[in-house]
Amino acid sequence: MEHNRDIIVKEIRHWRRSKVLPDQYCDFLLNLYRDPDADPGSNSDQDAPGHTIGKAVMAMRRATGKQWFLTFGTFTLISFVVLYFSFFHPLLQIAIILGGTLVLLWGGKRWRMRSEAAGLSLSSTGMLLLLGGGLYLLNQHELNAWGWQAAFISVCALFWIVYGIRMRMQVLHLCGWLAMLLTYSWLLSRFAPEPKWFEVQLYWLPLSVLFGWSSWFLHRWTKAVPLILFAVCALTWFMPEVYSLAFLKETEWIQLQLLMKFALGGTLLYFLRKQWMVWVA
Repeated sequence: MEHNRDIIVKEIRHWRRSKVLPDQYCDFLLNLYRDPDADPGSNSDQDAPGHTIGKAVMAMRRATGKQWFLTFGTFTLISFVVLYFSFFHPLLQIAIILGGTLVLLWGGKRWRMRSEAAGLSLSSTGMLLLLGGGLYLLNQHELNAWGWQAAFISVCALFWIVYGIRMRMQVLHLCGWLAMLLTYSWLLSRFAPEPKWFEVQLYWLPLSVLFGWSSWFLHRWTKAVPLILFAVCALTWFMPEVYSLAFLKETEWIQLQLLMKFALGGTLLYFLRKQWMVWVA
């Protein structure tokens, strides 16, 4: 009975961290299932760094020889793979990168039940392994053309977006869209090296409108996705000026354009506040 109560309490805390239920509902459920003999302040103490370090030390003290062997054997294997990775067959290299990514994503999913930060860290490490490993393979096999790199980054960004939505990881979802915008900027710099100022605005402002409309359209089914799309909409609104500074090295009239964008954007947000606050709140 005590074990089942602990499992339920951990699940309710995970709901709170993931924003599955409002905080007041989670508080009610915690008060309902918490051990009445337990100290009410013990929950916060369990999340303290000192308590975590103490648990780790106790676990190391109680570890058996087999567990120590498996731990150091795993680290030795990882070190061997890192040191001799460039000598492996390309198919084995791809398998190692994909396998490592899947293991880290699986571990991140499992650890999110205990700690949101630990789960997000493992999942982010897996995504970075996929991106960094893929770019390394492209460079090792002399596929250095910008088209290959742009295509691979786009695939990684799309995976981040889908996985971030599926697993309710807003940060990963946002990073996917940022990578997409970076790739789009790269393509524009290749195919339109010297655009006029109004052409730069036309490259980006329709995308801002599209993201804003998508945020409004999806708010009826979900809350997390529209919030990210609204943030990307706001970012894309100022991307013409950012693109001009980063890729075109143009600073003339940039300040005036930014002031006009702030004024127009603030005015739109004010008059449409009853609409957009509903779907992003």
